[in-house]
This record gives sequence, C-alpha cells and structure tokens, in this order.
Amino acid sequence: LNLWVLRQLLLPLAPFPGLFVTAALIAFLLDIPSRWLNQRGLSRWLAIGVVAVVTVGLLVLAGVALVPRLIDQLGQLINELPGWLVAAEGWVTRLQEWASARGLPSEFGDFSSDLLTRLSGVATQLSQQLLGILGATLGITINTLLVLVLAVFLLLGGDPITAGLARWLPDQWRELVVDTITGTFRGYFAGQVLLALILSGGQIAVFTLLDIPFGVLFAVLIGFTTLIPYASALTIVGVSALLALQDPRMGLEILAAAIAVGQIVDQVIQPRLMGSIVGLQPAWLLIALPIGARTGALFGFGQLLGLLLAVPVASCIKTLVDAWRESPFDP
Repeated sequence: LNLWVLRQLLLPLAPFPGLFVTAALIAFLLDIPSRWLNQRGLSRWLAIGVVAVVTVGLLVLAGVALVPRLIDQLGQLINELPGWLVAAEGWVTRLQEWASARGLPSEFGDFSSDLLTRLSGVATQLSQQLLGILGATLGITINTLLVLVLAVFLLLGGDPITAGLARWLPDQWRELVVDTITGTFRGYFAGQVLLALILSGGQIAVFTLLDIPFGVLFAVLIGFTTLIPYASALTIVGVSALLALQDPRMGLEILAAAIAVGQIVDQVIQPRLMGSIVGLQPAWLLIALPIGARTGALFGFGQLLGLLLAVPVASCIKTLVDAWRESPFDP
C-alpha cells in the first residue's frame, strides 16, 4: 500500500523524481574527492568549491573538444544508415541465391525484407528523436541546470539529510543500513564512471589508429554502456554488425579491437577499482536489471535510470538480508 501511494505521488511530479535521483548520484560522486580533500586539511566549503570548479572545467573542456565531434559523426551516421540497410538487403539476396543454387532452404526473402523494412523505420524514428533531442536545447539546459543546482545543495547538506532519514530506522540497523547504502553507491558508481571513461579513451585511441568510421561516436557509446552490466557487450556486437554491412573486414576489426580493449579493462583495471563491491552472482544481475527497468518506469524515474540503479540496489538488499539472517537480535 505504501509503494502504491508513493507511486501515485511521484508520477504527477515526473520528470522531477528522475532529476532528483540523478542529482543525488552526482552528489555521491562529487562527495568522494571532496572528502578526500577535506581529510588533507582543506575546509569542507573550500574542498567542495575546488571539486566544483574542476568538474565544471572538465565538462566545458569535454563540451568544446568532444561534443561537436560526436554530433557531427551522429549526423553523418544517420545520413548513411539507409545506404547501409540497402547493402544489407543485397547481402541477403546473394545469400538466398547461394542457398538456392545448392538446394538449401532459401525461402527467407520475405522475412529479411520485412526485417530490413522494420529496421529502416526504427532508424528513421531514432534519427528524428535524436534530432528532436538536440533541438530541444532550452529544455535540456533547464533540466541540466536544475540537476546541477540540486547536486550542489545535496552535496552541501547531504550529511544532515542522511542523518534525518536514518532516524526513521531501528537503532540496531541504523549504522549498518547507512554504511551499506553510502558505501555501495559511492563505490559502485565511482568505479563504473571511471571504467567508462577509461574504456572510452582506450576505444577512441584504438579506433583512431584503425581508421574506423565514426570511431569517436562508437567508442563513447561502447564506453558508457558499460555503466549497465552486459550492455557494452551487446553494443560491441551491434556496432560490429552495423559496420560489417558496409565492409565485413572492418566489422571483424572493430569486434576484435573492442573485445581486446574491453578484456584489458575487465581483467586488469576493473578488479582493482571495483573489488567485491557488488557481490552478486551473474544470474541475480540478470534478474535485477529487468526488475530495475520496470520499477523505474512504474515510479516515474525512467527505465534507463532504473537500469543504472538496479545493481547497487540489489547489492544493498543482499547485504542487508545477509546481515538480517546472521543477526542475533530481532530486527
């Protein structure tokens, strides 16, 4: 009943709940270097100011150096997608002729034509939505400013807010719940964002050396889909298949390069950054992701934000359930 009431309260407020949660996540991330500087002798306000200035500077640098190139490559990709789909239809036709000449089943022409038609429609809709998003500059600017302002206020007043909410918990569970949630969310998102930046940088360098078309766009896409478990692997396969429509050799090159860089990050860098923060088996991750997406949609946060929150929330639940089973007291 409480969850139903909460949903009825949050849905009319959309998209503010999603913006608030996004601001809270940003505040979580910025709080890590702020605390580090505070421990090194800087005052709390000065540490937050330094972190804010550095963050804004990095965002401006990325906006000047990277965003225009991404937009340019995205526009070129949208223009070339119809030609790539026509090339895919030619591949299907040749495959059908090859199978027919050898007496193999080849009655998939209608299916492939229908599939390509649907893909073309999806690509057209996606391009229109992307261009619409790029054109809605005012709305994006307002939401971005709102998120940044909220993040600053949450960063400044995060400890009193956390302490106030913690008072609603039983005394014997208060410290465990607060430490579990803050430690898991800070460690998980800090590690994931850093991994995404490292993976994006590595992919950009490799794709540039291999002269892969739209290399920066694909590298950033692959890098930041690593924020959602298993999403980067699907993105690598999708990008490789897309480029293979134009040149099969190029598709294999990008597949091999992306897998190689991803394995280096997963096997060498990720264990040092993440450690055992999540502590979930792969099967539970696969269960948590769709539940998180559906829950995010139900409560007005959005499916993407639900996917991002699914893993740390599931990890917190597991930690608390394990502690409840081992606790000698009555919760």
